[in-house]
Amino acid sequence: MLSMILLFLSVSSLAAAGITGRFSLLTPALLEGAGAGVTLCLTLAGPVCLWSGVSEVFGRAGISRVIARAAWPLVSRLIGPKEASLPLRASLAENFSSNLLGIGNAATPAGLKAEAMLEENGDHRAAARLALLNASSVQLIPLTAAAMRASHGASRPMDILGGVLFASVISLAVAFGVFGLLSRRG
Repeated sequence: MLSMILLFLSVSSLAAAGITGRFSLLTPALLEGAGAGVTLCLTLAGPVCLWSGVSEVFGRAGISRVIARAAWPLVSRLIGPKEASLPLRASLAENFSSNLLGIGNAATPAGLKAEAMLEENGDHRAAARLALLNASSVQLIPLTAAAMRASHGASRPMDILGGVLFASVISLAVAFGVFGLLSRRG
């Protein structure tokens, strides 16, 4: 499906450039967009490597288990898995804590691992809740956004904290509200 969307966007861009007579502007715009994409990837590479390394150190030092036990009461209320082995608890806690810190890139591997474990256990409701939690992008400290703002010269990159907290609360409430409504219907 993504290939079809990309094909549609490419063809419509070429058609629009041809119709409006701005075909000569298309190549510089493509090159500028590609350059911006590479710059963004390089900007995010540092924080992603840092938090992936921290996550690995936490796992090897046993800190992930401590975090999993401490975060379990809240995680189990939000997601509610039927069964929770220690690896599942650790993956859920890592995913949850990484999302709260605004480092979704580091949260993704743990979230995918937890999702697979929930599906293997046949706990589809918990898997759906985990997907909702990840999609609603709940953040307490938006580290990735702040790093991007700092890299672009923002003098106070954490100025977005209030808006991020507000958006997180609203998106989580809407996500679980809709989930509750749809669960009653089905």
